[in-house]
Amino acid sequence: MLKAATRPRQWQRWVCSSCLLQRAAPAHQRRRFATSHKSSSLGDPSIVPASDAPPLRADDFILRSVFDYPHVWRDFSSLPGGFSVGLFRNSFLKEPKGFVTFAHVSLSKARAIVAKVLAASSVAEYRAIVRDLDRLSDILCRVLDMADFVRVTHPDRQTQYMASKAWDMVYQYMNELNTMTGLHDQLVVAMSNPDVTAVWSEEEKAVADVLKLDFTKSAVNLPQKYRDRFVELSSEISTVASAFVQDMAPDQHTLTFPSSELRGMDPVQARDLTQNGRVYLHTLSGQAALALRTVHDSDVRKRIYYASRTASRRSVEMLEYLMKLRAELANLSGFESYGHLALRDRMMARSPEAVDQFLRALATSNKPRAVQEMEELLLEKRKSYPNSNRLEPWDKDYYSDILRRTLRLSGRQGDLLSPYFSLGVVMQGLSRLFTKLYGIRLVPKQPLLGETWHPDVRRLDVMSDTDGHVAVLYCDLFYRPDKSPNPAHFTVRCSREISEAEMAEVWEQSRYDPEMAVFANPELAANDGMAFSRHGKAIKQLPTIALVCDFPQPSKKGDQPALLSFFQLETLFHEMGHAIHSVLARTSFQTVSGTRCATDLAELPSTLMEYFAADAAVLAEFARHHETNDPLPHRMVVQKLRQARRFEASDTENQIILAMLDQALHSPLARRPGFDSTEIFHGIQRKYSSGPPDPPGTRWQGFFGHLSGYGSTYYSYLFDRVLAQRVWDVVFASGSGGGALKRENGERLKESLLRWGGGRDPWRCLADVLGDERLAGGGEEAMALVGSWGSTKQV
Repeated sequence: MLKAATRPRQWQRWVCSSCLLQRAAPAHQRRRFATSHKSSSLGDPSIVPASDAPPLRADDFILRSVFDYPHVWRDFSSLPGGFSVGLFRNSFLKEPKGFVTFAHVSLSKARAIVAKVLAASSVAEYRAIVRDLDRLSDILCRVLDMADFVRVTHPDRQTQYMASKAWDMVYQYMNELNTMTGLHDQLVVAMSNPDVTAVWSEEEKAVADVLKLDFTKSAVNLPQKYRDRFVELSSEISTVASAFVQDMAPDQHTLTFPSSELRGMDPVQARDLTQNGRVYLHTLSGQAALALRTVHDSDVRKRIYYASRTASRRSVEMLEYLMKLRAELANLSGFESYGHLALRDRMMARSPEAVDQFLRALATSNKPRAVQEMEELLLEKRKSYPNSNRLEPWDKDYYSDILRRTLRLSGRQGDLLSPYFSLGVVMQGLSRLFTKLYGIRLVPKQPLLGETWHPDVRRLDVMSDTDGHVAVLYCDLFYRPDKSPNPAHFTVRCSREISEAEMAEVWEQSRYDPEMAVFANPELAANDGMAFSRHGKAIKQLPTIALVCDFPQPSKKGDQPALLSFFQLETLFHEMGHAIHSVLARTSFQTVSGTRCATDLAELPSTLMEYFAADAAVLAEFARHHETNDPLPHRMVVQKLRQARRFEASDTENQIILAMLDQALHSPLARRPGFDSTEIFHGIQRKYSSGPPDPPGTRWQGFFGHLSGYGSTYYSYLFDRVLAQRVWDVVFASGSGGGALKRENGERLKESLLRWGGGRDPWRCLADVLGDERLAGGGEEAMALVGSWGSTKQV
């Protein structure tokens, strides 16, 4: 039931712009920046008008400088001695053990709200139930979301440990709430009373629906013995899913060949793998994938293919056991299959039947191009084997690589593009794009002592032309050995409106609870010391977001910034798409804030941003050579994309087959005797693959780790790719005529879709933004319509 988080505000100051500009600028430019300036004040930026921020040009220049020049960041972020303000400026988190204190205080607040909801009896009290339950969720998720981020990102082990301890405490209590019949019953009473619901907003009603469904999925309406079994199954499913991912293994771990048989493979890599004239190749390694693309000997590729597509029997058995457990859980909760259960929760599809309609329509629209690509591969094979009339499964990667090579520019492609994409220039470009589309910009802000988890982390404040300070963004973008290499967006705290009564309540608690931190005023007390905004009497906790990437460090000498490849640029645009969704959807309820929307809609804003990353007009706004300042020749980007998407229809077809497999394994088939995931997978391949399917004896599905986390929702990736292309074409005119930079287009996307988060029917949002009423009602017909639009990007 409880799935969200929030964030408050903090003391902070703007750092003098002119000094930073002077230090960052090349020597021949410094004189024009060396102007007099006022000393910055120590006010809270959350209540400083946007007009009091540094000039826009200063913001823009500093933004590039603090990412491109380490010495500028050191100057910008240097602080005199003092007291820690706490991680993320959360006043409880000034030391590792503060996480446990934060959890204790939060649980105390949560129990008080639970007691209030259970005691509700009047119409006025029932009208407040949704807001109370949303606040309850927010209180718990303030701890859970922050602790979850810290325990996987913070470099200090003691801090990780304390964050994990706090997470465990709060998660255990949340599980108790999810099966608390009293809370469920009170919510049902409120939702059944017209005098109560008549005053609820559209957003409030959406939150009520989400909370009620969460209760239903937790079997809260079942007798105690069934609820107990539900808890047992949930625990076992979690354990088995983790074991499936962590223990998956191939049937054959290592392959060995005479070194002479690997002709065509990069000789440096082959030499590194060679001992006494034989090459030892780990089955699931990057070198094995490289060999499949480059080794000339078909028999060698065949052996590698079989090994890399055959999971161990134990991995397959673990997968099938997981599917059976999920089927039992769904049956216990009153659903026909796990797919029916999973798709009821914040999903646009709502049913497996609708997903099937989407995937079949998409397969049909994608098929002609996929068939054409396979024919092109066969023609390429016939140049070496004129009498060949078929492709083998181990031929696809090899001949695809040959055809892609013809599209490569001379030299190394990464070297040709990356000089135009210094990290600072890209951040500058993102800020300029958001300013043109939405009237918001990214402003570097000096972090205070203890606010960030590493000196490399940059804090940015998101400033709106009309609303002032609207979000806080922490950027942890550089490589560290102790850091996950996977790019990610974290909403550490969501947007939520805080009432005056809540502020007064927390302020009073801070005066008698010895575990409470000391705060200067009720607003800070209600926000744990973090950032907030005020508009009239309304107080909103500001979205607090962390972006984590694994980009190269700038040179220690400061003479070369971090340079991104084109695909790293796409990655940053993608993750920033999630962030902008969190920024713009500043809802009154955290349960539906930002990316807490329909799961199969959540990737639309981020996938859409990848189109902007390749648009000529957008790139012209910022992409300059870091040494010569020459603009990027866009033809190089076009060539890069043509190479990358040369066989996009085939790639899409493979994703369709995997999404169909996900649906089939989570269907009623999982409860039948003789359930065989291998036969199911091979059957789908035979029916829908344009190329050669996997041969008998292989068991690739045992490597499909996404089955653990997605569980009947893997189609979402394809669904949002199709929607992103449609929005790009319809709203932004595919970038033609500068459509990617027009404010009216950005406002259309924001007002119709982004600002609602999960607080409005997503089909209604899509119908509005695309101007297509056929989508308004959702259902199988709407899903099939989306599938018919296809998903391949034309370059």
